[in-house]
Amino acid sequence: MPSPDDQINNPAPNVPPPTREVRKAAEDRFHHKPIIEKYPSPLAGKPISRPTSQSSEEVYQSFLDGSAATNPYAPFISKMDWEVAKWAKLRGAGSTAFSDLLNIEGVQDSLNLSYGNSVQLNKIIDEKLPGRPKFTRSQVVVNGEVYHLYSRDILECVRALWGDTDFAPYLFVAPERHYIDKDKTICMYHNMHTGKWWWSTQAAVEKDYPGATIVPIIISSDKTQLTVFGNKTAYPVYMTLGNIPKKIRRKPSRRGYVLLAYLPTSKMKNIKNKAARRRVLANVFHACMKDLLAPLKSAGVTGIALTSGDGVTRRGHPIYATFVGDYPEQCLITCVKTGDCPTCEVPRDELGEETTFPLRDLENILAALDTFDEGPTIYARACKEAGIKPIFQPFWEGLPYTNIFRTLAEIDARCRRLPPNHNIRLFMNGISDLNRVTGKEHDQISRFLLGIIIDIPLPRGLSTARLVGAVRGVLDFPNLAQYPMHTSETIAHMANGLSRFHENKSIFVDLGVRESFNLPKLHNASHYPMYTKLFGTLDNCHIEYTERLHIDLAKDAYRSTNFKDEFPQMTLWLERKEKIFRHAKYIQWWLDGSPPPPTAEPLPPGITYERRLKMTKHPTHKAFRDALTRYLVQFAFPTLSRAEIEARSSTLSLPFNRIPVFHRVKYITEDPYTARGPEDSVVDSIHVQPRKLLRNGKELDGRFDTALVNDGTGQLTGVHGYRVAQVRVVFSLKAHHLKGLLPPGVVPPEHLAYVEWFSPFTPRPEPHHLMYKLKRSMKDGKRIATIVPLANLRRSVHLLPKFGPVAPPHWTSSNVLDECSTFFVNCFSDRHIYATLF
Repeated sequence: MPSPDDQINNPAPNVPPPTREVRKAAEDRFHHKPIIEKYPSPLAGKPISRPTSQSSEEVYQSFLDGSAATNPYAPFISKMDWEVAKWAKLRGAGSTAFSDLLNIEGVQDSLNLSYGNSVQLNKIIDEKLPGRPKFTRSQVVVNGEVYHLYSRDILECVRALWGDTDFAPYLFVAPERHYIDKDKTICMYHNMHTGKWWWSTQAAVEKDYPGATIVPIIISSDKTQLTVFGNKTAYPVYMTLGNIPKKIRRKPSRRGYVLLAYLPTSKMKNIKNKAARRRVLANVFHACMKDLLAPLKSAGVTGIALTSGDGVTRRGHPIYATFVGDYPEQCLITCVKTGDCPTCEVPRDELGEETTFPLRDLENILAALDTFDEGPTIYARACKEAGIKPIFQPFWEGLPYTNIFRTLAEIDARCRRLPPNHNIRLFMNGISDLNRVTGKEHDQISRFLLGIIIDIPLPRGLSTARLVGAVRGVLDFPNLAQYPMHTSETIAHMANGLSRFHENKSIFVDLGVRESFNLPKLHNASHYPMYTKLFGTLDNCHIEYTERLHIDLAKDAYRSTNFKDEFPQMTLWLERKEKIFRHAKYIQWWLDGSPPPPTAEPLPPGITYERRLKMTKHPTHKAFRDALTRYLVQFAFPTLSRAEIEARSSTLSLPFNRIPVFHRVKYITEDPYTARGPEDSVVDSIHVQPRKLLRNGKELDGRFDTALVNDGTGQLTGVHGYRVAQVRVVFSLKAHHLKGLLPPGVVPPEHLAYVEWFSPFTPRPEPHHLMYKLKRSMKDGKRIATIVPLANLRRSVHLLPKFGPVAPPHWTSSNVLDECSTFFVNCFSDRHIYATLF
């Protein structure tokens, strides 16, 4: 039965932004358990053998020397012997320095080490510890020049990842369709096995080879600088499997990626003609990648035996699925010219238009590549007509089930006057003079950009309506695109954001900012809905994950060398490091009592994870009145009217003048995919810090953050039941404080907060920028304040001041919450609040 969402490349509808009710209804569905439709063939992903008697840890143990049965540290003779070796390879100084340390008289004997220098230690690691596949060196010869490729066998790398015990409970072995309604009309996408590509590929393979387990190969390559000064570069190629959950793959510490190769990095300056040089560089890249991926041709069709960490063997079909890289890399692998779209046939002068064009036709392109033997002139003409460069044998030619074309000033014054928040970086020098802005800085700027342009005056009296509409649309799009799960409805909302940008982008032409929008990256955004439906959510293939690997697998490896003929040293250093990591995991398994491979139920996807308060055990200081007495009376006698509460509280005497207070509230969330079980990580915090005099005599400004407070009726999404307040004091009341104040058996919450309220949320956000407007809640000229249980504070919230035409010069980041009278609630400060506050 076809999916109800089979239209892959739907154009974004030209409609206003979704209303609050529409968006809430769509995103509330994320919190319901999905209805799962299994692949119709029961043979898909089925084991071809029963679990063996040996897990991957026991297989690893069999490769060690005979003492491994009684000595968990073998081939090292003791725990000290192993810990020193581990320190030397992961944390220690260079090889020479380590040898000099061991050569100090008495050091080796005192520590009872089985090695006396780095050479002897390296020999133990190289000869006695199993590891991931070894690197081999091959040559590429161009015009008499020899270039070296350092690579691993890709099938052995697949086996190494598939056989990792830590991944065994979580591997996806068959495609699924997820729905969030009983009628199965609204599809859900998250991990790669929920995408259309896996389902259709499974169907294609099953025709000839029933019982297949699809193993999607994800490749990433990106040249990186090894030195701050100089021209040393590396060109690593990374590989991972789509069967591994994305939450695991994106953690470098889980080692869900493997370094597949270092490609040649020569700029080939000996070739003087620039066009010829570019052509040769592209041909060398494709020749190397073709060599790397050649084993997939037969293995992808007929399959290979893959044994997971729990001892279960399946017939896996490793198939090149998708490539992770930036725009220049996408052009390189697809053979299209720079400035063209790697995915569709849009003309260059229409890249900035919201128009749908046909996807690139793989059959026509393969037909053009088949004309190579007819001569260079005919080949070049055929490739030009097909829309690609005349590259000799692109690496993806002949790969089974692969379609490469589907794998892929006043402003500154306002920046200085934004209030602080856990999720906001303050650019105290503004943003207009920034150069070489990184992707992370772009993300940080996008979190407050809308707030600082809402009422900014434009030249020639132009209205800000189009500017606000364009910015809101272009911010909605990436925030929705980054969702860890999607439905047909939220994909439509994502496309709607891009449509609103296109409808209003003419303001940038009128302002003289741009002459056109013929940008390949902007055009490529229109393909995001298609990619999400094919391969699952876009965080399955995020370039940030592999960019982080450059540090561990390229830069650190380079620093371990003597900087001469570095790549053989780098590959050997990486092999030894991987062996140390693998042996450390084996030792922990042995010390844990050699448990059987773990089992785990598939974890349901989540758009947001539960947050919990975390307070320090001891208060920051042990150092307020009407609000506290009112709270105590209301808590003890909840049926009293407001007037009765006021009357009783005015006569209540507090038998203390000091209470413990706290200066920071942390929010943690549990990560279920860590190697050693669930772990907590801090995802938000609220600062409640009074002004402080430092030791050097300088004064540190106070900081009292704003929070989203639940009145008891708030839900997971939406603003109903919530209100914003500024937190002034967080404190606790102990038993001796309450003696005689409350009736017996009445115990208030352990932690409380004294807050100053802002006005309630309006029924609708403001029409253009779709943010809520707030003001201070006042009575008789004073701010309204109450005490609430700290547990009612759901999270921090960032407020954007309404600056007016010009930001008042006396406003600062530390006083703007007190000086400004009107604010907008920032829904872009982080992904969690974007997905919950609307």
